[in-house]
Amino acid sequence: MVKLENTLAKHITAAGESAAYDSACKRLLANKIILAWIMKSCLEEYRECDVKEIAEKYIEGTPQIAQEPVNPDEIVGNEQIQGMNTEDSTIHEGTITYDIRFRALVPGTDDMVSLFINIEAQSNFYPGYPIIKRAIYYCSRMISSQYGTEFTAPKYDKIKKVCSIWLCKNPPEKRKNTINRYSITEEKLVGNATEAVENYDLLSAVMLCMSGESENADSGILKLLEVLLSSEREADEKKKILQEEFSIEMDRTFESEVQLMCNLSKGVEEKGRREGRQEGRQEGRQEGVILSLMNLMKNMKLTKEQAMEALGIPESEREEYTRELAKK
Repeated sequence: MVKLENTLAKHITAAGESAAYDSACKRLLANKIILAWIMKSCLEEYRECDVKEIAEKYIEGTPQIAQEPVNPDEIVGNEQIQGMNTEDSTIHEGTITYDIRFRALVPGTDDMVSLFINIEAQSNFYPGYPIIKRAIYYCSRMISSQYGTEFTAPKYDKIKKVCSIWLCKNPPEKRKNTINRYSITEEKLVGNATEAVENYDLLSAVMLCMSGESENADSGILKLLEVLLSSEREADEKKKILQEEFSIEMDRTFESEVQLMCNLSKGVEEKGRREGRQEGRQEGRQEGVILSLMNLMKNMKLTKEQAMEALGIPESEREEYTRELAKK
Protein backbone atom coordinates (compact mmCIF):
# COMPACT_ATOMS: atom_id res chain seq x y z
CA MET A 1 0.00 0.00 0.00
CA VAL A 2 1.34 3.42 -0.94
CA LYS A 3 1.97 5.59 2.11
CA LEU A 4 0.14 8.93 1.97
CA GLU A 5 2.28 12.03 1.77
CA ASN A 6 2.22 13.80 5.15
CA THR A 7 0.45 16.94 3.85
CA LEU A 8 -2.23 14.92 2.08
CA ALA A 9 -2.78 12.71 5.10
CA LYS A 10 -3.08 15.79 7.31
CA HIS A 11 -5.68 17.34 5.01
CA ILE A 12 -7.72 14.15 4.89
CA THR A 13 -7.70 13.90 8.70
CA ALA A 14 -8.61 17.56 9.08
CA ALA A 15 -11.45 17.20 6.60
CA GLY A 16 -12.78 14.22 8.53
CA GLU A 17 -12.71 16.09 11.83
CA SER A 18 -14.29 19.17 10.27
CA ALA A 19 -17.02 17.05 8.67
CA ALA A 20 -17.76 15.40 12.02
CA TYR A 21 -18.07 18.81 13.69
CA ASP A 22 -20.32 20.16 10.91
CA SER A 23 -22.50 17.07 11.12
CA ALA A 24 -22.88 17.41 14.90
CA CYS A 25 -23.74 21.09 14.47
CA LYS A 26 -26.46 20.30 11.93
CA ARG A 27 -27.94 17.59 14.13
CA LEU A 28 -28.17 20.03 17.03
CA LEU A 29 -29.82 22.71 14.89
CA ALA A 30 -32.24 20.13 13.45
CA ASN A 31 -33.69 19.44 16.91
CA LYS A 32 -37.34 20.50 16.72
CA ILE A 33 -37.23 22.80 19.75
CA ILE A 34 -34.24 24.69 18.27
CA LEU A 35 -35.99 24.94 14.90
CA ALA A 36 -39.10 26.23 16.69
CA TRP A 37 -37.09 29.04 18.32
CA ILE A 38 -35.65 29.99 14.92
CA MET A 39 -39.09 29.94 13.28
CA LYS A 40 -40.72 32.04 15.99
CA SER A 41 -37.93 34.62 15.81
CA CYS A 42 -37.55 34.85 12.02
CA LEU A 43 -40.89 34.03 10.39
CA GLU A 44 -44.02 36.14 10.79
CA GLU A 45 -46.27 33.09 10.53
CA TYR A 46 -45.08 31.84 13.93
CA ARG A 47 -44.53 35.12 15.77
CA GLU A 48 -47.51 34.67 18.11
CA CYS A 49 -47.04 30.94 18.67
CA ASP A 50 -45.55 29.24 21.71
CA VAL A 51 -42.19 27.60 20.98
CA LYS A 52 -43.29 24.23 22.33
CA GLU A 53 -46.49 24.42 20.26
CA ILE A 54 -44.45 25.05 17.09
CA ALA A 55 -42.18 22.10 17.81
CA GLU A 56 -44.97 19.66 18.63
CA LYS A 57 -47.79 20.81 16.37
CA TYR A 58 -46.45 22.59 13.29
CA ILE A 59 -43.13 20.97 12.30
CA GLU A 60 -44.03 17.96 10.18
CA GLY A 61 -42.15 14.68 10.42
CA THR A 62 -38.40 14.52 10.99
CA PRO A 63 -36.28 17.38 9.61
CA GLN A 64 -33.97 16.10 6.88
CA ILE A 65 -30.21 16.71 6.88
CA ALA A 66 -28.56 16.47 3.44
CA GLN A 67 -30.31 13.39 2.10
CA GLU A 68 -31.71 13.79 -1.44
CA PRO A 69 -31.09 15.83 -4.62
CA VAL A 70 -33.09 19.01 -5.12
CA ASN A 71 -33.20 19.24 -8.92
CA PRO A 72 -36.77 18.33 -9.97
CA ASP A 73 -35.27 16.77 -13.12
CA GLU A 74 -32.47 14.96 -11.27
CA ILE A 75 -32.47 11.33 -12.39
CA VAL A 76 -31.55 8.24 -10.40
CA GLY A 77 -31.59 5.24 -12.71
CA ASN A 78 -34.55 5.92 -15.02
CA GLU A 79 -36.89 7.46 -12.47
CA GLN A 80 -37.45 11.04 -11.44
CA ILE A 81 -36.77 11.72 -7.77
CA GLN A 82 -39.87 12.74 -5.82
CA GLY A 83 -40.57 14.04 -2.34
CA MET A 84 -38.57 16.20 0.03
CA ASN A 85 -35.27 17.22 -1.56
CA THR A 86 -32.18 18.27 0.39
CA GLU A 87 -29.39 18.34 -2.16
CA ASP A 88 -28.77 20.42 -5.27
CA SER A 89 -26.59 18.75 -7.92
CA THR A 90 -25.63 19.89 -11.42
CA ILE A 91 -23.09 18.62 -13.92
CA HIS A 92 -20.93 21.73 -13.77
CA GLU A 93 -21.06 22.90 -10.17
CA GLY A 94 -20.77 19.61 -8.29
CA THR A 95 -22.99 19.09 -5.28
CA ILE A 96 -24.48 21.73 -3.01
CA THR A 97 -26.22 20.38 0.05
CA TYR A 98 -29.03 21.94 2.04
CA ASP A 99 -27.95 21.78 5.68
CA ILE A 100 -31.47 21.24 7.04
CA ARG A 101 -34.80 21.13 5.27
CA PHE A 102 -38.28 20.37 6.54
CA ARG A 103 -41.96 21.08 6.05
CA ALA A 104 -44.14 22.99 8.51
CA LEU A 105 -47.84 23.74 8.82
CA VAL A 106 -48.93 27.39 8.96
CA PRO A 107 -51.08 28.23 11.99
CA GLY A 108 -54.38 30.03 11.48
CA THR A 109 -54.98 28.84 7.92
CA ASP A 110 -58.30 27.18 7.11
CA ASP A 111 -56.88 24.11 5.39
CA MET A 112 -53.59 24.07 7.32
CA VAL A 113 -51.38 25.26 4.47
CA SER A 114 -47.78 24.09 4.67
CA LEU A 115 -44.49 25.71 3.72
CA PHE A 116 -40.92 24.51 3.14
CA ILE A 117 -38.12 25.75 5.39
CA ASN A 118 -34.37 25.52 4.87
CA ILE A 119 -31.81 26.30 7.60
CA GLU A 120 -28.16 26.98 6.69
CA ALA A 121 -25.22 27.42 9.08
CA GLN A 122 -22.71 29.75 7.44
CA SER A 123 -19.23 30.50 8.83
CA ASN A 124 -17.87 32.69 6.03
CA PHE A 125 -20.00 35.80 5.41
CA TYR A 126 -17.94 36.79 2.33
CA PRO A 127 -17.31 33.57 0.36
CA GLY A 128 -16.80 35.56 -2.87
CA TYR A 129 -20.45 36.49 -3.47
CA PRO A 130 -23.33 38.08 -1.49
CA ILE A 131 -24.82 35.43 0.81
CA ILE A 132 -28.32 36.88 0.35
CA LYS A 133 -28.19 36.04 -3.38
CA ARG A 134 -27.44 32.43 -2.56
CA ALA A 135 -30.32 32.40 -0.05
CA ILE A 136 -32.71 33.68 -2.74
CA TYR A 137 -31.33 31.09 -5.16
CA TYR A 138 -32.08 28.37 -2.60
CA CYS A 139 -35.62 29.70 -2.26
CA SER A 140 -36.03 29.58 -6.04
CA ARG A 141 -34.77 26.00 -6.07
CA MET A 142 -37.27 24.98 -3.42
CA ILE A 143 -40.13 26.53 -5.40
CA SER A 144 -39.16 25.00 -8.75
CA SER A 145 -38.61 21.57 -7.17
CA GLN A 146 -42.28 21.48 -6.16
CA TYR A 147 -43.30 20.99 -9.78
CA GLY A 148 -44.59 17.47 -10.22
CA THR A 149 -45.03 16.89 -6.50
CA GLU A 150 -46.96 19.87 -5.08
CA PHE A 151 -48.32 21.36 -8.30
CA THR A 152 -48.45 20.95 -12.07
CA ALA A 153 -49.44 23.39 -14.80
CA PRO A 154 -51.88 25.05 -14.70
CA LYS A 155 -52.40 24.56 -10.93
CA TYR A 156 -49.94 27.23 -9.81
CA ASP A 157 -52.20 28.08 -6.88
CA LYS A 158 -50.83 24.94 -5.20
CA ILE A 159 -47.27 26.34 -4.93
CA LYS A 160 -46.11 26.34 -1.30
CA LYS A 161 -44.22 29.23 0.26
CA VAL A 162 -40.51 28.61 0.95
CA CYS A 163 -38.14 30.11 3.52
CA SER A 164 -34.34 29.98 3.67
CA ILE A 165 -32.80 31.06 6.98
CA TRP A 166 -29.04 31.61 7.19
CA LEU A 167 -27.29 31.49 10.56
CA CYS A 168 -24.08 33.49 10.11
CA LYS A 169 -21.48 32.87 12.83
CA ASN A 170 -18.78 35.35 11.77
CA PRO A 171 -20.45 38.38 10.15
CA PRO A 172 -18.75 41.79 9.74
CA GLU A 173 -19.01 44.20 12.66
CA LYS A 174 -21.91 46.16 11.14
CA ARG A 175 -24.02 43.00 10.79
CA LYS A 176 -23.44 41.54 14.26
CA ASN A 177 -26.55 41.00 16.41
CA THR A 178 -28.92 41.60 13.51
CA ILE A 179 -31.75 39.72 11.82
CA ASN A 180 -32.86 40.86 8.35
CA ARG A 181 -35.71 39.35 6.34
CA TYR A 182 -36.17 39.71 2.56
CA SER A 183 -39.46 38.89 0.85
CA ILE A 184 -41.79 39.75 -2.03
CA THR A 185 -44.08 42.73 -1.42
CA GLU A 186 -46.71 44.52 -3.47
CA GLU A 187 -45.97 48.00 -4.83
CA LYS A 188 -48.84 50.06 -6.23
CA LEU A 189 -47.50 52.08 -9.14
CA VAL A 190 -50.82 53.20 -10.63
CA GLY A 191 -54.26 52.90 -9.03
CA ASN A 192 -55.34 51.09 -5.87
CA ALA A 193 -55.74 47.50 -7.04
CA THR A 194 -54.70 45.00 -4.38
CA GLU A 195 -53.69 41.34 -4.71
CA ALA A 196 -54.25 38.78 -1.95
CA VAL A 197 -51.00 38.49 -0.01
CA GLU A 198 -50.93 34.68 -0.21
CA ASN A 199 -50.71 34.88 -4.01
CA TYR A 200 -47.31 36.60 -4.04
CA ASP A 201 -45.83 36.02 -0.59
CA LEU A 202 -44.05 32.88 -1.78
CA LEU A 203 -40.50 33.25 -0.53
CA SER A 204 -38.67 34.65 2.44
CA ALA A 205 -34.90 34.77 2.97
CA VAL A 206 -33.53 35.60 6.42
CA MET A 207 -30.00 36.61 7.46
CA LEU A 208 -29.49 35.93 11.16
CA CYS A 209 -26.09 37.32 12.13
CA MET A 210 -24.61 36.39 15.49
CA SER A 211 -22.13 38.47 17.49
CA GLY A 212 -19.47 35.83 18.03
CA GLU A 213 -19.68 36.32 21.80
CA SER A 214 -22.67 35.06 23.76
CA GLU A 215 -22.11 37.71 26.45
CA ASN A 216 -22.72 40.44 23.86
CA ALA A 217 -25.62 38.72 22.12
CA ASP A 218 -29.11 40.13 22.32
CA SER A 219 -31.65 38.05 24.19
CA GLY A 220 -33.76 35.49 22.38
CA ILE A 221 -32.65 33.46 19.38
CA LEU A 222 -29.32 35.28 18.95
CA LYS A 223 -28.21 34.35 22.46
CA LEU A 224 -29.60 30.83 22.17
CA LEU A 225 -27.53 30.16 19.05
CA GLU A 226 -24.42 31.79 20.51
CA VAL A 227 -24.65 29.49 23.52
CA LEU A 228 -25.52 26.39 21.49
CA LEU A 229 -22.72 26.82 18.93
CA SER A 230 -20.07 28.32 21.23
CA SER A 231 -16.64 26.69 21.23
CA GLU A 232 -15.78 28.40 24.52
CA ARG A 233 -18.52 27.14 26.86
CA GLU A 234 -18.46 23.73 28.50
CA ALA A 235 -21.32 21.32 27.82
CA ASP A 236 -22.68 21.58 31.37
CA GLU A 237 -22.79 25.37 31.16
CA LYS A 238 -24.59 25.20 27.82
CA LYS A 239 -27.17 22.77 29.18
CA LYS A 240 -27.78 24.95 32.23
CA ILE A 241 -28.42 28.10 30.15
CA LEU A 242 -30.60 26.27 27.63
CA GLN A 243 -32.73 24.82 30.42
CA GLU A 244 -33.02 27.90 32.66
CA GLU A 245 -33.24 30.71 30.09
CA PHE A 246 -34.91 28.95 27.16
CA SER A 247 -36.88 26.17 28.89
CA ILE A 248 -35.30 23.54 26.65
CA GLU A 249 -35.64 20.09 28.15
CA MET A 250 -32.52 17.96 27.95
CA ASP A 251 -33.47 14.50 26.77
CA ARG A 252 -30.69 11.96 26.45
CA THR A 253 -30.24 12.39 22.69
CA PHE A 254 -30.12 16.18 22.74
CA GLU A 255 -27.77 16.19 25.74
CA SER A 256 -25.38 13.76 24.05
CA GLU A 257 -25.35 15.90 20.89
CA VAL A 258 -24.42 18.98 22.93
CA GLN A 259 -21.60 17.05 24.61
CA LEU A 260 -20.36 15.61 21.30
CA MET A 261 -20.23 19.00 19.60
CA CYS A 262 -18.32 20.48 22.54
CA ASN A 263 -15.78 17.67 22.34
CA LEU A 264 -15.40 18.00 18.57
CA SER A 265 -15.13 21.78 18.84
CA LYS A 266 -12.29 21.51 21.33
CA GLY A 267 -10.55 18.90 19.18
CA VAL A 268 -10.75 21.02 16.02
CA GLU A 269 -9.63 24.13 17.94
CA GLU A 270 -6.65 22.39 19.57
CA LYS A 271 -5.64 20.76 16.29
CA GLY A 272 -5.75 24.18 14.63
CA ARG A 273 -3.43 25.59 17.29
CA ARG A 274 -1.00 22.68 16.96
CA GLU A 275 -0.92 22.92 13.17
CA GLY A 276 -0.49 26.68 13.39
CA ARG A 277 2.54 26.28 15.63
CA GLN A 278 3.95 23.50 13.46
CA GLU A 279 3.47 25.46 10.24
CA GLY A 280 4.99 28.53 11.87
CA ARG A 281 8.10 26.57 12.83
CA GLN A 282 8.32 25.07 9.35
CA GLU A 283 8.03 28.48 7.68
CA GLY A 284 10.65 29.88 10.05
CA ARG A 285 13.05 27.05 9.22
CA GLN A 286 12.53 27.54 5.49
CA GLU A 287 13.20 31.28 5.73
CA GLY A 288 16.38 30.57 7.67
CA VAL A 289 17.63 28.15 5.02
CA ILE A 290 16.85 30.62 2.22
CA LEU A 291 18.74 33.37 4.03
CA SER A 292 21.74 31.04 4.46
CA LEU A 293 21.65 30.15 0.76
CA MET A 294 21.57 33.80 -0.24
CA ASN A 295 24.52 34.61 2.04
CA LEU A 296 26.60 31.75 0.61
CA MET A 297 25.79 32.78 -2.95
CA LYS A 298 26.65 36.41 -2.26
CA ASN A 299 29.66 36.18 0.03
CA MET A 300 31.21 32.91 -1.14
CA LYS A 301 30.29 33.40 -4.81
CA LEU A 302 28.66 29.96 -4.94
CA THR A 303 25.98 28.93 -7.40
CA LYS A 304 22.64 27.98 -5.86
CA GLU A 305 23.42 24.31 -6.56
CA GLN A 306 26.74 24.60 -4.74
CA ALA A 307 25.11 26.47 -1.86
CA MET A 308 22.44 23.78 -1.49
CA GLU A 309 25.14 21.10 -1.58
CA ALA A 310 27.08 22.93 1.11
CA LEU A 311 24.01 23.10 3.37
CA GLY A 312 23.12 19.46 2.74
CA ILE A 313 19.65 20.20 1.36
CA PRO A 314 18.03 16.95 0.11
CA GLU A 315 17.45 16.58 -3.62
CA SER A 316 13.70 16.30 -3.03
CA GLU A 317 13.60 19.83 -1.55
CA ARG A 318 15.90 21.66 -3.96
CA GLU A 319 13.26 22.45 -6.56
CA GLU A 320 11.13 24.17 -3.92
CA TYR A 321 14.08 26.23 -2.65
CA THR A 322 14.93 27.19 -6.24
CA ARG A 323 11.42 28.59 -6.63
CA GLU A 324 11.66 30.49 -3.34
CA LEU A 325 15.04 31.96 -4.27
CA ALA A 326 13.59 33.18 -7.59
CA LYS A 327 11.07 35.26 -5.63
CA LYS A 328 13.78 37.13 -3.71
